[in-house]
Amino acid sequence: MRYVLLFMACLFTVACGNQQPQLEDSLNWPVQEFTAVNEQGEEIGLEQLQGKLWIADFIFTNCATVCLPMTAQKTVLQQELKDQGLDVTLISFSVDPKRDTPEVLQEYAEQFDADLSNWHFLTGYTEDEIKRISEKDFKSSLIFETGTDQVTHGTYFFLVDQSGVIVQKYSGMHDSSAEIIADVKQLTR
Repeated sequence: MRYVLLFMACLFTVACGNQQPQLEDSLNWPVQEFTAVNEQGEEIGLEQLQGKLWIADFIFTNCATVCLPMTAQKTVLQQELKDQGLDVTLISFSVDPKRDTPEVLQEYAEQFDADLSNWHFLTGYTEDEIKRISEKDFKSSLIFETGTDQVTHGTYFFLVDQSGVIVQKYSGMHDSSAEIIADVKQLTR
């Protein structure tokens, strides 16, 4: 009996030791499979992001309000993550896939000096698909306004863990870098 208990204790210790670190206040929203293309025409989907930490947001290049400051904040975040030696992929979903072709997204990224080695600007899906991704997976509203070329969308940055689960959201309009970096470090222990 003593050997059985010792064996069970060892199994429990090994199983607990292999668990992925989690945030205390994790949202635990799983991202469903999606298919997109980035600014270089390369296919990016949940499969390509598996095993990586990533930070997602929703923007569009014709945006007259929140997208420019959000993208500027994400540029600062990208540099701070690099300065800390943290390997995180950045994803910006376009909510205007009809206008935002890979070429348009490439030009937009260049305006912000985005380092495209780990930042992908995504398009190549339908409006219905991006609405599903935004509203169902990220729980972020998305409204295609009639009579205008603008789209109302959420302004959060979302941290997604290595298994494709959204664990936290942060303001994309204000500098949330310190909070994001602290959470990234916790998830990479």
